[in-house]
Amino acid sequence: MRDEDIQALVNYRLQRADETLEEARLMQTIGHWNSCANRLYYAAFYTVTALLARDGRTTSKHSGVKALFNQHYVKLNVVTKENGRLYNKLFDLRQEGDYMDFVSLDAEIVAPLIQATAIFIDTIRSLLR
Repeated sequence: MRDEDIQALVNYRLQRADETLEEARLMQTIGHWNSCANRLYYAAFYTVTALLARDGRTTSKHSGVKALFNQHYVKLNVVTKENGRLYNKLFDLRQEGDYMDFVSLDAEIVAPLIQATAIFIDTIRSLLR
């Protein structure tokens, strides 16, 4: 991929992250906590995949994105361990909320993650500058 194409992809994914974070906030206002957790995860996912794309790393699976993020950014202290834990938590909550029967996430679990995810996105965005 050419540098211009990579930058266009990074910008697109960051835009998707912002839009998806806004969707999470909308789900918060109507108390749809499973959907809110889903959108928070995807907001973080788009941000992480922007970082991976910039650095020439790709994978076709969500678990692969998580593994690459942890291996190349968390373990090497490019991002904090707290950011790694947040991404892993969002991944797990999305799995539970989307795929497990009778799971009903609530405000106590999900609401604090909204601001944390916004900060996560800003942190990764600063790495991309």
